[in-house]
Amino acid sequence: MSKAEPLHPFAKFIAILGRGKTLSRSLDQQEAREAFGMILDEKVLPEQLGAFMMLLRFQEETPEEVAGFVEAVRARLPHPEHRPEVDLDWSSYAGKRRQLPWFILSALLLAQNGVRVFMHGTEGHTPGRVYTRDTLKALGIPVAEKLEQAGAHLDQRNFAYVPLEGISQKLRDMIDLRPVFGLRSPVHTIARMINPLDAPAMLQGIFHRGFLETHSEGGRLVGFSRLAVYRGEGGEIERRVNKPTLVSVLDGGEISEERWPRLTDDPRQQADEEMDVQRLADLWHGKVGNAYGEHAVIGTAAIALKLLGKAETIEKADALARTLWESRDKMHLQHVA
Repeated sequence: MSKAEPLHPFAKFIAILGRGKTLSRSLDQQEAREAFGMILDEKVLPEQLGAFMMLLRFQEETPEEVAGFVEAVRARLPHPEHRPEVDLDWSSYAGKRRQLPWFILSALLLAQNGVRVFMHGTEGHTPGRVYTRDTLKALGIPVAEKLEQAGAHLDQRNFAYVPLEGISQKLRDMIDLRPVFGLRSPVHTIARMINPLDAPAMLQGIFHRGFLETHSEGGRLVGFSRLAVYRGEGGEIERRVNKPTLVSVLDGGEISEERWPRLTDDPRQQADEEMDVQRLADLWHGKVGNAYGEHAVIGTAAIALKLLGKAETIEKADALARTLWESRDKMHLQHVA
């Protein structure tokens, strides 16, 4: 009789998730950290990675799992020799389908007013969407291909964008498995949360309201100090102008909720049939008017301003964001510092 093969060290984590309705459970934070560390260190088989990701997707990741996964990633991130100072971490992983990525102008508006914004994201995982890196290039704004280049961009224009593969190629490879699985994986959540330059404030955009707690509580478990999470247009960090916005705020270890009002009385949200990113530049330069776009830019910037402590109330944040928008330097979009 042949000897039974010993269990693979990673098999225990699949067993925890997949023992069935009565015996399976979620991973605790330490187990999640260990499991994802093995994945990042390439100590798992491809079959195990697929099974693990889809079991997590089926059960939906818990805040404890997300926290452990994020800790594993952050422990393995590259550390630039001179870590640049950053005020706000802005993740962009969804892409836009129905509306232009107006939030990019919000980030640039903040940058023009002295806020050092670090943005990271990815693209191409879902066909038919407009992604941030392509939009920035169309606007003439350079992209830092590696994390080590972000400091120079921040010094030049208070803004830097680094694609995920410039931070963690392994995370990008896992996101690229979406066409294979046919479903999003927990990596879409994890990547948003990595805050690679340790910004003191973070913004998170989600598509499904059920992920509010996953992000805010997960951020608290990791130890982040200040975080705002809300359901944004298309899943990006962009305030939906025609609906109230519920924002989950983590501040100093405490989680609370803010209810931001809608910015227009028109309940309709017509899809943009053209999705021409040149209209972002035209709106910035004042060449065209766009009520929806202007509301989105100002409203999104307002949430960031309040998170950063630059306005005490929602009303004051909205007013400050409008003032900054109306006094923006319309001549300069590429060089926003």
